[in-house]
Amino acid sequence: MEVLLVGAIILFILEYDQIISSNKFIKDNEQYFNILKETDYVFYVRAKHGEDVDVEKLFSLRIRNALVAFVIFIFVFIAQLNFINFIAAIVISYFVYKMQYITLRNHYKRNLHEIDMMLPYYLKSLEILIQHYTAPMALSRSIQTAPPIFKPGLRELIAKIDAGDSSIEPYMAFAKEYPVRDSMRMMRLLYRLGLGAQENKQEQLLMFSRTVSALQNKAREQRYKERLGNMEKRTLIMLVVTGGGTLAILLLSMLMIFQF
Repeated sequence: MEVLLVGAIILFILEYDQIISSNKFIKDNEQYFNILKETDYVFYVRAKHGEDVDVEKLFSLRIRNALVAFVIFIFVFIAQLNFINFIAAIVISYFVYKMQYITLRNHYKRNLHEIDMMLPYYLKSLEILIQHYTAPMALSRSIQTAPPIFKPGLRELIAKIDAGDSSIEPYMAFAKEYPVRDSMRMMRLLYRLGLGAQENKQEQLLMFSRTVSALQNKAREQRYKERLGNMEKRTLIMLVVTGGGTLAILLLSMLMIFQF
């Protein structure tokens, strides 16, 4: 414990006097650390913190925390440092590194239900734009008014289309990022709208409109069921509390009667 305390003080002094700089070390080796960055890390960060978040700053924080964990573990076992302890230090630092990513991913998964509720209403606004523009142009124009959770995925989708990818893959990638009810089907319909000839557009748009309306109805039904379920839970809790309180009063009254 004494060794750990002395090591922490030394590191703090060196960092404070700028004799060593963890930020400079991370920046100088950024290209190597980026190899560890998950492909969907930026998406999860922006999905939680919004478009204006400094992704690189958060990633640097991950690296610094992992390095600090590694150094601390080495200081703890410096007196009996061996190959097993060294591997354990690497495993622990890697776990510390992954913690932020796991937290971000879990936050996104917890919000999938909210995304499921928002998607039909976003598609409804997109339907209005498609009546006047092509599907890719409508998607591009919808970004500004789209729910914040969809903006990173939409920008990536538009970037792939602008880069010349005319396949269905950009649409499917968006659907995989938002794996909610009928997202795959809706992206296929949008892709067909983008490919369809002008004479077929009205027919395809009608199909798209019907599907969006059906999704909206499902979302309304789901919201109604959730509200009904919450009301039932509250009613049950109220009955249990009321019944329990009444029973407690009766028991107390009986005890008082028997005492007299």
